[in-house]
Amino acid sequence: MRESRKVALVTGASSGIGAAIAAKLAKSGYRVFGASRHPGASANEIETIVMDVDDDASVASAVARVIDKAGRIDAAVNCAGWALTGPIEETSIAEARAQMETNFFGALRVSLAVLPIMRAQHSGHIVNVSSLAGVFGNPFSGLYSASKFALEGLSESLRFETRPFGVRVALIEPGDTQSQLPARRRTVAGASAQSAYAEAFGRLQKGQAKDEASAPSAEGVADVVARILAAPNPRLRHSVGMAGQRIVVVLKRVLPYSWFERIVGAALGL
Repeated sequence: MRESRKVALVTGASSGIGAAIAAKLAKSGYRVFGASRHPGASANEIETIVMDVDDDASVASAVARVIDKAGRIDAAVNCAGWALTGPIEETSIAEARAQMETNFFGALRVSLAVLPIMRAQHSGHIVNVSSLAGVFGNPFSGLYSASKFALEGLSESLRFETRPFGVRVALIEPGDTQSQLPARRRTVAGASAQSAYAEAFGRLQKGQAKDEASAPSAEGVADVVARILAAPNPRLRHSVGMAGQRIVVVLKRVLPYSWFERIVGAALGL
């Protein structure tokens, strides 16, 4: 049976930004399916479904379940992700692959699964949750930045390709936000107190912890996503968060890179 309300699929919906987006869309009148690997009981009008974005069959099964229950998907919001931190030199290929698997290939899997549905409807929005770390290469988060840079390039291309079919693609680029990302951050196994990078890495971690302690709530990100979905032709990029962090978007666009590098390096204590 085809759902009369608009239908949204939100990945990574069990906590943090994903949970805030799911709740906001439910309040805005969407029928929301909140996907995660270990979903709890349905609450706040959000229907939870099991989805592991690292697994092709899991994604296909979850999307099929949404279609079986609602008959349509009007919005797919790719929030599932985690952060790997540590020096690039001390990062193993296995760790790098795991980071890309969730943050990049996970969003790609979900997009591939919903696109035939949206094309058939001749309507739909795909919103990919990137990061300000997808705007510039955040030191000691190189693989996290790489995953978000890749997501940004994918979204740009996909936006061109799907526009003739009524499908709109947008990116949201949060800075530090109150979420589970810091608690679930993984440090590369090769990092140690004896590392050549230990001193600089330690300074950056202290600054990062300070910023995260004063970070705005995830509701701000959710509000922006709701506005994107309400717009028939939203722009591609939407940064959100503390002004002192969002300024990197403007600085990188207008300054010679050597100036940008000095300014950001000084701000990060590097």
